[in-house]
Amino acid sequence: MRKLILEDFIEDIDYALIGIHCAIEDYRLAYFLNKHLGLNLKRKRVDIEYIDTSSYSIFEWEDEKQLTVWNLVSNISKIEVNAVVDVTSLFINEEKFTKTKHLIPEYKKVNFILKITVDPNQYLEKQVLNKILEIPQVVTAFAIDANDLKTTDQLIFN
Repeated sequence: MRKLILEDFIEDIDYALIGIHCAIEDYRLAYFLNKHLGLNLKRKRVDIEYIDTSSYSIFEWEDEKQLTVWNLVSNISKIEVNAVVDVTSLFINEEKFTKTKHLIPEYKKVNFILKITVDPNQYLEKQVLNKILEIPQVVTAFAIDANDLKTTDQLIFN
């Protein structure tokens, strides 16, 4: 008689997450990461989009030598929303305003997430983090423990 344990089928987290706080555009950060880390991040043709119309830019590089996939994704999406301002008036007054959504709501101060999918034995998180912190335009960067996140579904990019 065989016994199957559900935990054997649940995937362990095989990626590292680094939160990056900076005030530069996504393409500039990708350029600096490419330069300082020796990566080859390129913008994907299609952004990550959700039903609520939020959209997040994503850059990717598959390092076939190291069997590593690097993803740089924006954590912030700004959406333009129409709202009724005065319902007591005879005329309907609609006003547009910008609403901010976050890919990972637990980290609202983080502008970008760097996801590194790799065999945990190969990955050198400290070295990557130190090189990111050397980029003058980066205010701060830190490791994010994926186990602390409420949901990791939004981190599945493929």
